[in-house]
Amino acid sequence: MSSKRAQNVFGWWTTGRDEAAIELFETVHKAMEDRTIPGSISYAFISRYPGESEISDKLISVVQKAGIPVVALSALKFKPELRKSSRDAWRTQYHQLVLEKIGQYEADVVVLAGYMWVVSQETCERLNIINLHPAAPDGPAGTWQEVIWQLLENRADKTGVMMHLVTPELDKGPPVTYCLFPIKGPGWDELWKEFLDLEHELGLEGIKEKYGETLPLFAKIREEGVKRELPLIVYTLRSLARGDIFLEKGKVLDSGGNRLEKACDLTEDIEKSLGVKGNE
Repeated sequence: MSSKRAQNVFGWWTTGRDEAAIELFETVHKAMEDRTIPGSISYAFISRYPGESEISDKLISVVQKAGIPVVALSALKFKPELRKSSRDAWRTQYHQLVLEKIGQYEADVVVLAGYMWVVSQETCERLNIINLHPAAPDGPAGTWQEVIWQLLENRADKTGVMMHLVTPELDKGPPVTYCLFPIKGPGWDELWKEFLDLEHELGLEGIKEKYGETLPLFAKIREEGVKRELPLIVYTLRSLARGDIFLEKGKVLDSGGNRLEKACDLTEDIEKSLGVKGNE
């Protein structure tokens, strides 16, 4: 089978909710400028209008200074009564308008980069969309907070971060890339001992109530995960732009067009980028 072409033109979807959204765009754009990612961003869609938020206004300015067209459509201001009465109908109508507005721009893959709205079924079916999930491919579902509490409850040895295809079923799309890191061993065992002692005394719910995200083990897992999120996004886009992997109709393919049985493991690249030495 002949090799697949590279997918090196990206659409960028974001809400521009916080400084992290700006940092993510700047990191990826810089990686494209220095050709770490041999690709480009054809447009940025922002689900807020200019003037709606100081942070999203700043992001719009950063994107425009990079010479990238901005498409803005406020989700909050689009048919708010419909959003209250029928979220599914609202989601469909809102994203139909989004698809119209971005129709003039070519993009092989859309990256959800801090996009805070669930994408409609039609949009999932029409576009190749990828998103970050703060767990390994076989790890817990849910928000990053829910993921970490499940890791603690399950006494997990390791966790990770993955990029997955966005499908109509929330957070259930096939994994595209991932990286793993240990959460037991040197630097971790004392934190586990503290957690287990507290769990014996208070129970898991008691720990959540008394310590929450300030629990040292919880905070350490979150810190190590966040550290790997930006590199994973960069290396995922690099893999797509170089043609190492290819997305087509809800499937993840290798460079020869064969369906991958499992996601592409980028752990070695990510750890090298962080300056972490392997165990071997």
